[in-house]
Amino acid sequence: MDQQIRKKYNYWQWRTLIVLMIAYILYYFLRKNFSAALPAMQEELGITKLQLGIFITLNGIIYGLSRFVNGFIADRCSRRKLLAGGLILSAIINFAIAFSPKLDGMFNLLDAEGKATMGLVYLIGSLWVINGYIHGMGYPPCASLMAHWFKPSELATKQSIWNASHSIGAGIVIALCGWLLSKFGMSAWNLCFAIPAAIAFIGAIVVFMTIRDTPSSVGLPEVEQMDKKGAGAASEPEKQLEGKAYSHFLSRLVFRNPIIWILALSNFCIYVIRFTILEWGTSFLTQYKGFEIALSANIVAMSELAGGVLGTLVAGWFTDRFMQNKAHRTCLLCTIGATLCFFMFWKTPQSAHWFVSALLICLSAFFVYGPQALLGVAASQQATKRACATANGILGIFGYAATTIAGIGFGYLADKFGWNSVFLVAVIFGLIGCLVIATIWNAPADGYEKAGKVMDEIKEL
Repeated sequence: MDQQIRKKYNYWQWRTLIVLMIAYILYYFLRKNFSAALPAMQEELGITKLQLGIFITLNGIIYGLSRFVNGFIADRCSRRKLLAGGLILSAIINFAIAFSPKLDGMFNLLDAEGKATMGLVYLIGSLWVINGYIHGMGYPPCASLMAHWFKPSELATKQSIWNASHSIGAGIVIALCGWLLSKFGMSAWNLCFAIPAAIAFIGAIVVFMTIRDTPSSVGLPEVEQMDKKGAGAASEPEKQLEGKAYSHFLSRLVFRNPIIWILALSNFCIYVIRFTILEWGTSFLTQYKGFEIALSANIVAMSELAGGVLGTLVAGWFTDRFMQNKAHRTCLLCTIGATLCFFMFWKTPQSAHWFVSALLICLSAFFVYGPQALLGVAASQQATKRACATANGILGIFGYAATTIAGIGFGYLADKFGWNSVFLVAVIFGLIGCLVIATIWNAPADGYEKAGKVMDEIKEL
């Protein structure tokens, strides 16, 4: 009987992991297409780096706030509905951006030369900000589902596998958009929104039909029971904490937990480097290094697919294998590596072969995606599965607040002082991130022991 249960459990774990990867790949189809379309939108519509930077910043701030709001929702409501619903809504927004210039007959969106008026700038910007909120419906249910389906001792490895979806999605859509712009010209920038939206709309239906919220919803024991001998064929659904009990639990495990806030600040710093590469990579490789746009797009795509995927997988495996599941320690080593490699990319002479710059960007991405994945794992471990989405929501606010630096800040710096100023600031934030994460080197691997004590406190309330 136990063997049959474990076989069924293994099937549902891998099914959940694969479907969650597909879902988040599609979310990235509808986020990083904007970055790939940036040079074409600048050329065709005449939108400046500063204006585009404002879009990126507002999108990121709203996304971070949305991750916090939806993190709280994901800890309390149906995760699959939240996940699939966000994907459908984002596809609709991307369709609207793609066809926005077609509304020129109704509104004054294009001037006599076919360039964007402020009306079109505001329209696209507003839609992208709305898209930022919708995308906050993606990560929280994924983080919560991972914590419900996988044991703490294997979460770093399994969530790192899932986290590769970030890089796979970004890499594929950047390469796709680069091919579309190379094949059909810069005027085809709208295809960078329409085609990913069509793919994601279909994928959202598949996600909704195949995912399940908890093991008990398919007649299996909750994940922590699978380590016990003689686990039954099913278990009662986990009892929800309500009212003052839940507020007390959140307060102790999340809001008054200093480790969560240190992880969040570290997340801010590593996201500055991540966004510098992901949001501006195609632009600075084209404009600073002098590469063709197709080559620039392919380098960024490769940094996501080769650097990001491999870096994420290695970091997760390394944490469970050598760091006793202490994800924060791996995060420190990776932040050091990411900062060093990005500094070397910056200082590489422009006369050097393009492969040198490509290699250093990929190596930087390799190290960036260690903490990008594992800071969330660390937050899930410290807050436990009962509050992991809320904790990751806080990390989301800090991480995407980094767009104030990497979006409008770097757009302004690039326009006024050139790309060297952008690279300098990114490296400084990398160094700060190293110092911050180093302060919790001796922290425990997870907060489940603390959670047990908190539950005892709740019984006495």
